Amino acid sequence: MPSEINHLALRVVAPDPAQRGGAVEVRPIVDGQDILAAAFDMGPGEDPRLLLAPSRPLMPSSEPKEVRLAEAECTEGCCGAVHVTITREADTVVWRDWRNPDGDVDLSPYRFDARQYEAEVERAAADHSWEWPARTVARLLEESLRRQTQWLDRWRCELAWVSALPGDRDHVIVSYFHPGRPTGDGNQPWLQFRQVLSVTGDIPMRQADLMLRDLLGADPRVAGEVCGGSREFARRLGYPWP
Repeated sequence: MPSEINHLALRVVAPDPAQRGGAVEVRPIVDGQDILAAAFDMGPGEDPRLLLAPSRPLMPSSEPKEVRLAEAECTEGCCGAVHVTITREADTVVWRDWRNPDGDVDLSPYRFDARQYEAEVERAAADHSWEWPARTVARLLEESLRRQTQWLDRWRCELAWVSALPGDRDHVIVSYFHPGRPTGDGNQPWLQFRQVLSVTGDIPMRQADLMLRDLLGADPRVAGEVCGGSREFARRLGYPWP
């Protein structure tokens, strides 16, 4: 008997702007069922900025790869997350070896027709109809900044993320690490900076271009404010701690 072939749909859910702290999330729907709903109640599905990124984490590769589909609101290290291993077997894509660092995941393997699966991933990645204007500006701005590595290299900075919060639809936040991302080595100092940019009623592409021009003309460590790291790291790197 051939294995059952499942059907995948990827639903992006954006919270009501009045819901403070709500998250935009990707909900995997398999055969019409939200598979995370019963398996994990500690936090939202992964943000489409990550799960539907240009690198296409959900696409199968020549080797099995593990992808995170959901994370606890407090962080994975505190209350867990849902990971799945994605692999391709001939004309099927398989989700198996579910893992939660904080407990069990009661989900079985799923098998998808590769053509249907890959078409759905591309469809979801190309669908921005759920975005509000500030979120569109943030996406376009991040895409441009990811191509501007020389600018950040000049200031010994690394782009962390660009985002627009569901509960604050008038601003875009740009975040950087200096001199690089935290490595887990407590002896290596690092700081996180952020800039909060106002969004207007102008066309999102035009706003993103203007923001990009302004950002490229300034030292992000001066234009931004420290929002992460530690007082000791700030002292060692020569910056005031907020």
